[in-house]
Amino acid sequence: MEENKKLVMVFKNEVDKQVSISIDAPRDDVTEAEIKAAMDLIVEKGIFKKGNYAFTAAVEAKIVNTQTTEYDLVL
Repeated sequence: MEENKKLVMVFKNEVDKQVSISIDAPRDDVTEAEIKAAMDLIVEKGIFKKGNYAFTAAVEAKIVNTQTTEYDLVL
């Protein structure tokens, strides 16, 4: 079984749509304050655009853990 963790950050853009960015394997000790500061910096500096629209606000962030079990169907 493979386990994966990612940080999902959700932003609002100039046309009021939500856009998310995922970062694989975030640090185990990352804090809420660090995530908020990074998201605010992304908005402030206009680092990313989606569909040619800049991000205007941080909406939410979450750590998502997934477990994947693969099966070999060739018997």
